[in-house]
Amino acid sequence: MIEKEKLQDYAHKLMFDMKDEEYKTLQEEFAVILKQMDLIGKIPNIKEVEPMTFPFKNTDAVLREDEVGDYLTTGEVLENVKHQIDDQVKVPRVVDEDV
Repeated sequence: MIEKEKLQDYAHKLMFDMKDEEYKTLQEEFAVILKQMDLIGKIPNIKEVEPMTFPFKNTDAVLREDEVGDYLTTGEVLENVKHQIDDQVKVPRVVDEDV
């Protein structure tokens, strides 16, 4: 089981708070995930299976060609931006620097 203190540390680094009962729920969910990973690890020859990037193959899908179209200028993009620095949108920090 993942210790509550470790989860609290991760939450702190990601700059959000959780209630005590939420940590308990998260610990239970991680316990289920870890059991599932253990079961998957016991599948014979699992290391020889090619990882999937999509849950199923769709051979009928046809992707369109990229087309250049109208685009916004930097000025137009920044017109309604409340905080900006050097022609870039400034957003609040969401991860602690120690991560």
